Amino acid sequence: MQSLDSEQQHIFVETNNIRLHCVSQGEGELVVLLHGFPEFWYSWRHQIPALARHFKVVVPDLRGYNDSDKPASGYDLDTLSADIRGLIDRLGYKKAHIVGHDCGGAIAWHLAQKFPEKLNRLAILNAPHPQRLVQEMASNLDQLRRSWHILAFQVPGIPEWLIRQNLKDFVQNIFQGQAIRKGAFSAEETKIYQTALEKPGVLAAAMNYYQQMFHPQRLWHWGQKLEPVTVPTLVLWGEEDTFLSHTLVEGLDRLITAPFKLKLIPNCGHWIQQEAPQTVNRELLNFLRNSSHSFALA
Repeated sequence: MQSLDSEQQHIFVETNNIRLHCVSQGEGELVVLLHGFPEFWYSWRHQIPALARHFKVVVPDLRGYNDSDKPASGYDLDTLSADIRGLIDRLGYKKAHIVGHDCGGAIAWHLAQKFPEKLNRLAILNAPHPQRLVQEMASNLDQLRRSWHILAFQVPGIPEWLIRQNLKDFVQNIFQGQAIRKGAFSAEETKIYQTALEKPGVLAAAMNYYQQMFHPQRLWHWGQKLEPVTVPTLVLWGEEDTFLSHTLVEGLDRLITAPFKLKLIPNCGHWIQQEAPQTVNRELLNFLRNSSHSFALA
């Protein structure tokens, strides 16, 4: 995969007993961008050069995706968060700004709760708190309907096999089909995602994320009291998300005991940083460049 910018570097970082492939650009405070399902670093292609003018931006392929290692285990949030904590350390930083979308957002939420000392700031893009998602699926039929794919992914082996048989159509439907701003995904861009998903072991790893999150041993834990997030937090949300209900952003202020801002982006779907890149870049730069003293509460 060629970088879109000649200043971008492809690096491999050993962390938590695995090797993560990352794209890196810029200098300064560290910003780590965490992609979701079924993506890889490329989903942040519009953000990397914009943020790199002010920060050192590092974008990993998460465990199991694209060119990162694909072990058989380690797809639970504790291990995934430890991957990113180790990445920050191996890059020589004490802290990072963490930005996460979709599954990467679930990791970001967990990281902020488990290792708050590693975060400067937290930015979440169309990613519910994982505990909140499980609770909502249990009590909200609309969210259960939107999350049918998560339930389907619980069956070992079969979803991976089905997706592989129809990979081109799957990629086309999940990206362009579910986007509100269809122009965000050209035929060339969907082909790039398809190529990354064709790599051996990727689809099995991607399914594993959902199987681990909804493992019976963890469902009891998800019913417990939510631990508050103690770092300044920005949540950006495409309002027309077909996968995630609006109710998932209600009451977020009760989860965050720090400066918090929620911004809804109209006429925008789940793939927010690709559908509305200029808006996302502006909001991220405003949030990450301002000191916590000047960051207004929503």
